[in-house]
Amino acid sequence: MSANPDVERRIRPMLGNDLAQVVRIERASYEFPWTAGNFHDSLRAGYSTWVAEQARQVIAYMVLMLGYEEGHVLNLTVAPEWRRRGIATELLQHAVHTARFHRAEALFLEVRPSNAGARTLYRQLGFAELGVRRRYYPAAEGREDAIVMRLGV
Repeated sequence: MSANPDVERRIRPMLGNDLAQVVRIERASYEFPWTAGNFHDSLRAGYSTWVAEQARQVIAYMVLMLGYEEGHVLNLTVAPEWRRRGIATELLQHAVHTARFHRAEALFLEVRPSNAGARTLYRQLGFAELGVRRRYYPAAEGREDAIVMRLGV
C-alpha cells in the first residue's frame, strides 16, 4: 500500500465490495474486531457508511447511525500504517457535515478510556465527555468502560 502524499485522498460511501479491505483494517486494529457481518448489516440497515481511500485503497472507514436529531459514530478506524495523518479528523468533519445535512443537533460516540490518542483528538474537535458506560467494550481481562462524548452540530 502506497503512502505517497501526492496521491489525492477522498471520502466516499462504503460499498459492499469494500468489505474485504475494511475487515482487514478492523482485524489489524482491534483485539475484538467487528465482523464482516457487522459491516454488512450496517450497509443493509442504511447507516451512513464511509471510506477514506487513497490510490484506490481503503485506508480508513466510518459507520455513522443517524436518528432523530442526532448522529452516533459507531465505528471510526484508520489503518495502522495511515494513522497520525489527519484522516480521522477528515472523517469526523465529514460526520459533522452529514449530521448537519440530516438536521441532527448532536453527534455522539464512545471511546475506550485507554485510547488516549482518540480522546485527545475528540476533545480537540470539540467533543465533551458526558459520562461512562460501564463494562461496554470486551477486553482481554473482562470488560472495559466507554466514555460517552458529545458534540453539538
